[in-house]
This record gives sequence, structure tokens and C-alpha cells, in this order.
Amino acid sequence: YSDATALSQYLPSLGALGGAVGGLTPSSLTSLRFPVNILSITSVVLVSNLDENKVSPDALFTLFGVYGDVVRVKILYNKKDNALIQYSEPQQAQLAMQHLDKIRWHDRVIRVAPSKHNNVQLPKEGQPDAGLTRDYSHSPLHRFKKPGSKNYMNIYPPSSTLHLSNIPPNISEETLTEAFEQNGFQVKAFKFFPKDHKMALCQLEDVETAIDALIAMHNHKLAENAHLRVSFSKSGI
Repeated sequence: YSDATALSQYLPSLGALGGAVGGLTPSSLTSLRFPVNILSITSVVLVSNLDENKVSPDALFTLFGVYGDVVRVKILYNKKDNALIQYSEPQQAQLAMQHLDKIRWHDRVIRVAPSKHNNVQLPKEGQPDAGLTRDYSHSPLHRFKKPGSKNYMNIYPPSSTLHLSNIPPNISEETLTEAFEQNGFQVKAFKFFPKDHKMALCQLEDVETAIDALIAMHNHKLAENAHLRVSFSKSGI
């Protein structure tokens, strides 16, 4: 799936929008950054060029969940380096395309484009699926459930520095860096927020490592009723 192919089904409707996108060919569409509303036609994105040996529905749910509430994930049974991800609303799909298209993950540049599907179908009874389709509509891990959630103010592209929050008062820097290291992530720098020890910045080796660390450490249990929240930071340490 190239961008042009993925976008081609929208050409008639885009053409109808007149001057805003008049006279565009599929190839010129690929380099265009659309205003949010033009491509807010679908809540489903198509992700391609994934590493099928390393990717899972849960990993995609967590990474793409940084940009919106993921309702369903389907890794394509016959083309496992592709996945469909359905958000609860089109603006969230737009944010995912804006921030995750062309990022490097597992030594590959992944592509994120609008899908021609309006929703992700669950497998029918008896259909082979091998656990590749998952429904997350009732997940407690959605970040944007509350209308006007503050999380909307803190959406940034993947970066090598992670923003940690929901840290209980008795948890030390050492405890947190050890938790990362036990999961295979070397912490390069760490800093609590001066006025609020519930939050910290944690710098990893590079962006790819930080993506994997976010997937592994988001919702990591720190205490009985405290699970770590992880997102990408807008600034380094």
C-alpha cells in the first residue's frame, strides 16, 4: 500500500471539496499535509511495513493509544506486516497519522495512512485469526475518555525522552530506573519535576528505544493502586 493507493479512494470526495484540493493527483497528495478536517473521514488507519516477528495487537494498542483511544486492532492474517487500527473518533486517527507516519520502529520506517475501512471487523465464528484481532473498546487504559482530558494538551511525536506520571510519593529515582533496566532499557538521564514528584522525565538511548520502553512500561505496576503512565515528552532533560 503506498500513500497514493491508500488515498486514492478519497479522490472523488476530495475533488468535491473544490479549491482546497483542486487538481491534485495521487502522487501530489502523498506530499500534502491536509488540514485536520479534510481527512477526518475515517477513524481507521492502515499501518504498513511493521516487523511481523516483533509486533502484537497489545504493542500497537499502547503505542497508537498515545494519540487517541484505540477501539480495535487487527494485524492482517495474510499480510502480517500490516495492521488496521480503529480509533474512537477520526481526529485521533489524524493525530496518529501526523505523529507516527514515517517513524523508525524495529529498524523499519513504518507508514500510517487512512484506511478505506470505516471500522475493524471482528473475526466471524470459526474464522482463522490466531489472536491477531483484538477488541479494546472496554479497556481501562484509554487516555482520552474524559471529555476535555488534559492529555489532549500533551500529545507529542515520539522522542527519546519519556514523560512519566502517576508516580507514588515513596518511589525513588533508583526504583524507577531499576524498573526500566529490568525490562532491558538503559536510562541515560532522569529528572523528577521540581514541584511535583508524581512526574518525571526519563531519557533513553534513542527514539526507537523510547518507543519500546513506552510500550513495555506504560501501566507498569509501581504500588498496590499505582500504575505508571508513560507518554512522549516535548522536551529533553
